[in-house]
Amino acid sequence: MRLRGVLRIQALLGSTPRLRMAANSQRVEVTLETLLESVDLAESIVMRIAEASGFSEEDIHKIGMAVREGVINAYNYGNQQNRDKKIGLTVEISPETMTVRVLDQGKGFELHEVPDPLAEENLLRTSGRGLFLMRAFMDEFSVRPGQGGGAELVMVKKLPDAVSGNGASQPE
Repeated sequence: MRLRGVLRIQALLGSTPRLRMAANSQRVEVTLETLLESVDLAESIVMRIAEASGFSEEDIHKIGMAVREGVINAYNYGNQQNRDKKIGLTVEISPETMTVRVLDQGKGFELHEVPDPLAEENLLRTSGRGLFLMRAFMDEFSVRPGQGGGAELVMVKKLPDAVSGNGASQPE
């Protein structure tokens, strides 16, 4: 199983976040508090799963940065630092992809309404590059309305085996 090291994540979590993982599942769900410390925790969890899934060091770093940006957005813009709200983090491993979802409990947003950080009038702004980085670091990126409100960021990265033919022998 690709996630043989994922159960070690429980030791990272302490008592604040909640972790659900079925015995033979390839899905991890964590409910995080709306705290700045949750950003580091989410990044660490996802990076450990990415490492156990066989990603290169460079890809692990990119995935970690994308998750970091997503959770920062949930903390700042989605939940507006309201500690009564939660941040959902879900990581799913399929035979070909790793999918990370970050869900906030805010009012949600439309991706097309977010200013382009590369537009000349936005180049000197100190914020607004998180969505750009998530798109750049992941193979797929989308924003959906959350089922109970808020915004759900969906980030997908192809597994290393899937990129190279899923481990199947290639004709010479």
